[in-house]
Amino acid sequence: MDETNPIDTMKEKFRLMMVLAAAVVMAVAAQAQKFAILSDIHVTPGNANEAQLQLAVAEINACDADAVLMTGDLTNEGSDEQLRNVKSILDGITKPLYVIPGNHENNWSQSACKTFVDLWGNDRFVFEVGRLVVVGMNCGPFMKMGDGHIKQEDLLWLDRTLKERVKPGMRVLSVNHYPILDDLDNYQAYVNILKKYPVVTHQCGHYHAWKQYETCGISGLMVRALDMGGGDYGYTLLDVDLERNWIHVYNKPIGKDPELKYAYKINLDFDELPATQVANQVTGNIVINKVYADNASIFTRLGVDEQCIYFGNSLGEAKALDKRTGQVKWQYKTDAMLFSRPAVDKRYVVVPTVDRRLVWLDKKNGRQVWQAEANGPYVADGVVADGILYQGGYKTFQAWDVKRHKLLWSYNDINNYCQAAPVIDGGDVIFGAWDTYLRVLDRKTGSLRWQWNNGKNTNLYSPGNVVPVVTADKVVIVAPDRVTTALSRKDGSQVWREKNDNKVRESLGRSSDGRVAYAKTMDGELVAMSTGDRYELLWKGDAGFGYEHAPCIILEHKGYIFMGSRRGMLAVFDARTHQRVVSYKMGSSEVNGFEVDPTTGDIYCSLIEGSIYQLRIAD
Repeated sequence: MDETNPIDTMKEKFRLMMVLAAAVVMAVAAQAQKFAILSDIHVTPGNANEAQLQLAVAEINACDADAVLMTGDLTNEGSDEQLRNVKSILDGITKPLYVIPGNHENNWSQSACKTFVDLWGNDRFVFEVGRLVVVGMNCGPFMKMGDGHIKQEDLLWLDRTLKERVKPGMRVLSVNHYPILDDLDNYQAYVNILKKYPVVTHQCGHYHAWKQYETCGISGLMVRALDMGGGDYGYTLLDVDLERNWIHVYNKPIGKDPELKYAYKINLDFDELPATQVANQVTGNIVINKVYADNASIFTRLGVDEQCIYFGNSLGEAKALDKRTGQVKWQYKTDAMLFSRPAVDKRYVVVPTVDRRLVWLDKKNGRQVWQAEANGPYVADGVVADGILYQGGYKTFQAWDVKRHKLLWSYNDINNYCQAAPVIDGGDVIFGAWDTYLRVLDRKTGSLRWQWNNGKNTNLYSPGNVVPVVTADKVVIVAPDRVTTALSRKDGSQVWREKNDNKVRESLGRSSDGRVAYAKTMDGELVAMSTGDRYELLWKGDAGFGYEHAPCIILEHKGYIFMGSRRGMLAVFDARTHQRVVSYKMGSSEVNGFEVDPTTGDIYCSLIEGSIYQLRIAD
């Protein structure tokens, strides 16, 4: 006779069920890939974020994360001091750590993005945890105002790397600082690669806010910043459960328990990108030809002579492109990305580099002839006039005799870097820098004639990336303070200052007779202003760009006005009728600038995505 108590039997069954359930949960948890995510920490020595990051590091070391992701904006200004300081703290993390930069490291970098790579070894990463391939890349913007951009070579690397690593049953976690939305000028190319592989989610920061979104069926996740305001400091915990196809996202306030923020099913059913509809309009006698596509991104303007087009790319290669054949005649490799236009003289091409050198190359074959260990990193365009190279650098501006490789003078009272090309006119050298000042130097001696600033002590409002419009008696500039200013060329006194009616920024040009200054507004309009003794708006035209901020110069040539946008759009106006005669999409990325061929009168321009176009005004 069985004397077992039914109640005891039920209790035992319940106990076994709980044990089994706990075992299942533990087994699932063991299968999940766990990540701690730091993003937008914005640490400067001594600020509140520095102390909070140290607390976060201690917590992360004690958690069960498989790896730690740092997804950009480590600093505020990207200076070498700030980068080294934050690395000293992140080095305290005892788990595998993977770091990419954000716009605050790329856009205002003291070293032109080189120090980040020196400290962390690269600006992209890939690793595997279980069946998950985690891949992250830098996405700019690089050393000037612009949208995010993934370098051409990184797109090729991404496709090649995922093809090699993603085996059957494996999944992909994609990481950037920006979301895969319109924030990235070439996000469509990026998405087209990701869609070829089983991407469980794309993780980013940048916006200091939590958000879920979707692009073509790919789940996107924006995570918190270290400091969310109101004393809310913390980081993100991400669990990727490939057994049950779920993702769990936790908010982890420092000193408090994790809070479940999102839980969503992994989706691998991706959609097609919608077709981009662009109605190109070309009237009159403007002929547009794409003459070259590089295997890397081009951040430089172009140098042009009677035979070649000269440029630098994001692989650190300076190249000479034969205009006749469209083939690369020669190339010279440097150690970091190039941002300065090669300066062209009769015999030499001088390449300003990020690794703090000025390199003299023979124009015929690209062989190095001489180099100067100078005051780089260089991101400014130099100008050669009468055999003298006038070149801005970091905290310096110099004049070099190109033929004799001789430094003639150096002006060193600058507190940040120069970026735009100077204007050399008569006895003056006129240029801006990112230390709030516009300066005029004596062309022969390099001594300061005068300097001016807009009354603001914020570097980011500087006329640092604008080529001034110079007339016989005035200097006209625009700047990120969104105001046009006319100064007396004699002493720098203010002649007039437009009151932010047009929302200009850094894009400027002039008419051939110097009577008109052209500026591009942040609404994508062309405004024509008199360079006379009072502010006068002469006319305004819509370029069709929409929201706009690219610092591309404006060029008037042979009766036409050429403008380029942040998204590869070309607009051309008739200078006489003020009508737009061309609206043409050359690509998806920023137009760097326009250069006139001194032998043919043709115009050449480069796009960040690596394209070079010829614009010909037919007779």
